[in-house]
Amino acid sequence: MSEHRERVAAIRANLEKVILGKPLAVYHLMIGLLAGGHVLMEDVPGVGKTTLARALALTVDGQFSRIQFTPDLLPADILGVSIYSAETQRFDFRKGPIFANILLADEINRASPRTQSALLQAMGEADATVDGETYALPNPFLVIATQNPVEYHGTYPLPEAQLDRFLLQTSLGYPSQEVEVDMLFDQAQTHPLETLTSRVTGAQVLELQKEVQAVKVERSVAQYIVSLVEASRHHSALAVGASPRGSISLFRSSRARAYLEGRDFALPDDVKAMAVATLAHRLSLNVKSRYAGVTSSQVVEELLRQTPVPA
Repeated sequence: MSEHRERVAAIRANLEKVILGKPLAVYHLMIGLLAGGHVLMEDVPGVGKTTLARALALTVDGQFSRIQFTPDLLPADILGVSIYSAETQRFDFRKGPIFANILLADEINRASPRTQSALLQAMGEADATVDGETYALPNPFLVIATQNPVEYHGTYPLPEAQLDRFLLQTSLGYPSQEVEVDMLFDQAQTHPLETLTSRVTGAQVLELQKEVQAVKVERSVAQYIVSLVEASRHHSALAVGASPRGSISLFRSSRARAYLEGRDFALPDDVKAMAVATLAHRLSLNVKSRYAGVTSSQVVEELLRQTPVPA
């Protein structure tokens, strides 16, 4: 157990070397890695979304791929393509960049919805189907997607079905003045990414994920999760509430948080701490709420205040 804890601490230390003053974003990325779930990072350009994703890829000694999403990107550019070989007189499948342990989907909302949807099966089932053949993806498989706010020029909103497949959504925000000054000096000669070394293997990540799956959850805590999710389906500000996948994701992220906090059991506090990051991006506001300036995060916070917490 102590060896596993040391690995977790080493991963976290590596990430915090690169992204200064953003412990919550690092924490959320750790949750995604330990829970085996995909992470969506939304923020304005230039605050370090891609850098944080690359730092995790360098920390985990596995296969890494990066896809720069653009309006002309096609599904075959992600999944791969079958090419006819004159020598063998058959079609040979050439795997696309999705066949990796860690996939960085950079600026994912700049591609068309058709191309974005190419990730759905991979994110939900850890395999990809091309020309009627299904291919298993490497294990572990983690998608870290970055996107700019939908108000920015040249962006497309992600389909609800795809948003639902991200375990959680996080953001970085602008650094404080003091941190930004430190950043200038840290990058004056070399970028911190150039000094990172891998701290864990893919097999060791799977071991950590198994430990997280062993974290105990009392039935009352699970009922609390379901009550929160069910309440979202009846909230007056929402057109669509969270699905059962939302309940499962909050269950998984709560166990991962308990593990990060050094416990082998989850508490209602873990659920409350992860509720906004895990549920907000799954909720669809109705037209009236959008015009009133209500956010899905505010709705989740209201649900947390209204839903009774188990003793």
